[in-house]
Amino acid sequence: MEGFVALYIFMLAAVTGYEIISKVPVILHTPLMSGSNFVHGIVLVGAMVAMGHAETGVEITIGFIAVLLAAGNAVGGYVVTERMLEMFKTSDKKKEEGK
Repeated sequence: MEGFVALYIFMLAAVTGYEIISKVPVILHTPLMSGSNFVHGIVLVGAMVAMGHAETGVEITIGFIAVLLAAGNAVGGYVVTERMLEMFKTSDKKKEEGK
C-alpha cells in the first residue's frame, strides 16, 4: 500500500503544480524561474546526499544519474533565465537605428 500512497501524492503534486503554474501571468515568469532555480539547487544537494549514503552498486548508479540530472536541470534553468533577461535589454543597434 505504501507505493500506491506515494503514487497518489505524486499525482496530486503534479496536478496542483500544473494548475498553479498555468495561472501565473506572463510578467512573472522570470522571477518564478529564478525561484525555481533555487529549488533545483536544493534538489542537487539532496541528490548528492542520497548518493553519499548509497551502499550498493545500483544505489550508487541511480544516485550518480540523479546528481547529473539535477545539475543539468539547475544549469539549464540559469541559462533560460539569462536568455529571458536578455530579451528585456536594449541593444546598441536599436539605439543607433532610432537616431
